[in-house]
Amino acid sequence: MSILPICIYPEPVLRQKTEPVQNIDDGIQRLIDDMIETMYDAPGIGLAANQVGRSLSILVIDIQREESEYGLIVLMNPGLVDARGKVTFEEGCLSVPEYFAKVTRYEEVVVRGLDRQGERIEIAAGGLLAIALQHEMDHLEGKLFIDRIGPIARDIFKRKWKKKLKDGEESQPCLD
Repeated sequence: MSILPICIYPEPVLRQKTEPVQNIDDGIQRLIDDMIETMYDAPGIGLAANQVGRSLSILVIDIQREESEYGLIVLMNPGLVDARGKVTFEEGCLSVPEYFAKVTRYEEVVVRGLDRQGERIEIAAGGLLAIALQHEMDHLEGKLFIDRIGPIARDIFKRKWKKKLKDGEESQPCLD
């Protein structure tokens, strides 16, 4: 297993809609293992494949809460089946380090996809897990949490981020 470099905004791969996983081979299994190791090392609670430069519909999540009925989740080709309620929560992102903002999302979701063996699974989630699932699924669609904040907050973010990039911070290379 390897720790992979995490792509930092505005890397183009973060804005691309990912491709569905067609064949779960040894390369996909290795990528999943590397994504898990990278997520834990960061440390984070979720990671999408395009955050490590691979435009594939794969996410890993571990909200690391004892009360959660789910431990480590590996999900390929996920889709939202049902959603209800609204909740606002302060989010951050490994691809947008040191920036946090309040984002409104569904409070409860049902998501379907494939596990790492290619078996269909369905996850019904609320709370932090529901938020993490939506956040990572957004990544797979080429969206970031900064796309879900208000226009004034987004404008302030963009100005601060441009200055940060101009000053040479966060210029980690990312290969696709």
